[in-house]
Amino acid sequence: MERELSGCPPVRLARPPIIAVTMPRPSQLLHPPRTPAPLLPAATLLLLRDGAQGLEVLMTRRHPAARFAPGAYVFPGGVIDAQDAAAHAHATRRAAQDDNTLTAALAAIRECFEEVGVLLARRADGTPATAGDVAALDRHAPLAAQCAARGLRLAAADVFWLARWLTDRDLPRRYDVPFFVAHMPAGQTPVADGAEQFAPEWVRPADALARHAAGQFHMIFPTIRTLERLRQWPDANAALAACAGEQPLWTSCPRAGTLAGREARYMEHEPPFGELALTCPDGQMGHALDWQSAQPVPLLKNVLRLTAPNPGFMTGPGTNSYLVGSAASGYIAIDPGPHDPAHLQRLWQAAGGDIRAIVCTHSHADHSPGAYPLQALCGGRPPVLGLPSQPTARPASRFTPQRALQDQELLTLKEPALGGEITHTLRVLHTPGHAANHVCLLLEEDGLLFSGDHILSGSTTVVDPPDGDMSAYLDSLDKLDAACAAHGVQFILPAHGHVMHEARATIARLKAHRLAREAKVLAALRALPHGTLDDWVAHAYADVPRQAWPVAKRSLLAHAQRLRAITPDLAPLALPATALPPNPTALATAAPPAP
Repeated sequence: MERELSGCPPVRLARPPIIAVTMPRPSQLLHPPRTPAPLLPAATLLLLRDGAQGLEVLMTRRHPAARFAPGAYVFPGGVIDAQDAAAHAHATRRAAQDDNTLTAALAAIRECFEEVGVLLARRADGTPATAGDVAALDRHAPLAAQCAARGLRLAAADVFWLARWLTDRDLPRRYDVPFFVAHMPAGQTPVADGAEQFAPEWVRPADALARHAAGQFHMIFPTIRTLERLRQWPDANAALAACAGEQPLWTSCPRAGTLAGREARYMEHEPPFGELALTCPDGQMGHALDWQSAQPVPLLKNVLRLTAPNPGFMTGPGTNSYLVGSAASGYIAIDPGPHDPAHLQRLWQAAGGDIRAIVCTHSHADHSPGAYPLQALCGGRPPVLGLPSQPTARPASRFTPQRALQDQELLTLKEPALGGEITHTLRVLHTPGHAANHVCLLLEEDGLLFSGDHILSGSTTVVDPPDGDMSAYLDSLDKLDAACAAHGVQFILPAHGHVMHEARATIARLKAHRLAREAKVLAALRALPHGTLDDWVAHAYADVPRQAWPVAKRSLLAHAQRLRAITPDLAPLALPATALPPNPTALATAAPPAP
């Protein structure tokens, strides 16, 4: 069923799903498209040794007038050139090293020699090059030919791939850089070239990071993040063992926004990255990441987010309310949030008062109580839509919409445009699990999934029996994955936290996490068949901070109920109906008018 939300809405038959929409429409992007600077191939080498307090890495300071990262402390490295590809015949290599990796490794070795005078090479008998070999070579002449003349082979087989960094899209000069690691050759001493690099220094990763935080050791983003990873290993052997495969441990092309008025960069696994990918896809520096409740945040031209001022342990930075549509089409409001008059006023003002429908993803007290007060602000015109709460819902989560949504129903807004009209279509997906009456909404034309509390940014949602059901939750994840595949969804817009990217990969990771936790719950139930929820949570959530255990007990019970239903030997297990009693201090529920 399709409903056009304008005036007296006609009812239309549902149309076939849109297939393979792969990104938001260009017409809805906040910034004009731009082409980032091309990537130049380069390579970097981290020389490692064991110091008195563990792992140390060699760093040098770049020339203050350098075109890239002036004055920053870095690892030796530079641009790959033709001589590196021509040096294969003069190098050792592992069987699994492909030609491109070998070329990059040789470039890293060459740059290391030119910049800090350290040579990774082996003599004909297989022994490492010595300080005498280094002294006999000219750092300004082609390295491979000199080594060949002295019977040395460049030791690419001793170099291992740690990471691959692609320079951020917003920068004018960009590189594609494998970061390699190798042991510092015994008997050699680093000597900076005095032109590009200065002041070579052995430093513990943790010390370099502390000095940078104190403003005493300037580093650029990839260097900082590499040191953060490097400090996990106690010594050089452990670091090289971790890099024994022929693929990087991570690959990243960071994205940048602003935070507290300053530039801030993030890797793919960090929550702000997905939001920057949606709002600034080509690296435009135009998106503020500060959490605030005073102003709407544009995510696309047809999507605004306003975050309610209800931050907390269960709500993160607050409940995200969304407006989908435009001034020409009117808006659909998703999750008006708690009954907070100031927040609802801002939501109404951001829509110019033209809200065509109010949709609650579910009935919890931080999502639905604002629905009817917002409707009143709009003169009672927009219908309040959603699914009614079930008898299993807690008293603070009672909700009755004016009209119950149907699974796969389409809610459509239209606006005139040159050559036709622009539509904004939300497909309703019934997704029980977090709550029995939970729905998600898929913006078909732009491939966006509004996930409510079913999928959250930076955390996992609570499944709280009896209204929450773990089997239903996992089944709903599968349903959302299928919908994302059918509609080319790349981005998930949750009710708490930042926009997430790589929607299907996010869902897959979330399901894998839930099943991994379920395996721990199963182990706890079998180890302590006569235990209590407190006993089981200490066993199954030992990796979670103790202060989170009271909330974790809710999801643990949901897992236990599911396991009892599907695992024959657990059928006799006695379980409570709920993990916690109703909360008498919860926010007041929405008060719908009489039907």
